[in-house]
Amino acid sequence: MTSSALKLLGEDRCRSIATTIGAGDGDAALIVADTREACDRALGTIRLKIAAELSLIPKDRWNPLWVEGFPLLMRDPEEDRWMAMHHPFTAPQWADLDKLETDPGSVMAQAYDLVLNGTEIGGGSIRIHRSDVQERVFRAMAIGKEEAQAKFGFLLRALASGAPPHGGIALGFDRICAMLVGADSIRDVIAFPKTTSASDLMCEAPAPVDAKQLKQLRLALIGNAEPQA
Repeated sequence: MTSSALKLLGEDRCRSIATTIGAGDGDAALIVADTREACDRALGTIRLKIAAELSLIPKDRWNPLWVEGFPLLMRDPEEDRWMAMHHPFTAPQWADLDKLETDPGSVMAQAYDLVLNGTEIGGGSIRIHRSDVQERVFRAMAIGKEEAQAKFGFLLRALASGAPPHGGIALGFDRICAMLVGADSIRDVIAFPKTTSASDLMCEAPAPVDAKQLKQLRLALIGNAEPQA
């Protein structure tokens, strides 16, 4: 056995991991240590890169996949409270409602992603349509009654009036177009693509803001930036 993790984990633990995941002679096990979100992102990128290099994704086939069973909440270590994994209006699995107060981390969401050939092209969820459930989800996220009323009072009142079960999904049209034409980047199918710094080289945006515009919007620049006269 050879591994860069031998010094950190030791041979016994590495062999235990290999046994657990079913790795044998000639197999490679990739291990990532970070937050769950960072690990998911890193392993997903590695998975697609290896699949592309080994030609594991047939170019003449389309394999769609629905992914579900996402957690409703995730722990934010900086704020030390539960946060919405998708958004705070995602409905929990009804069978998990009683866990909201006792074990919120185990509550599963009625959320779903649509994946095509290993790439996410859409996602959405069933929304909460009951005010009492919405209030319980807010409490699990440490959003008190007063804060909930101040920020989402309109929604709670609407739900209390009677809302039907409903849901939604958003599709990545640019991503779908890129896959259809065989482009490696969605920038190849976007009319005015942005750079990584969010600037648009074709229309030279963002542009400087003049003092009159700032005054109309009651905004002030902070730092070294100076408005145009």
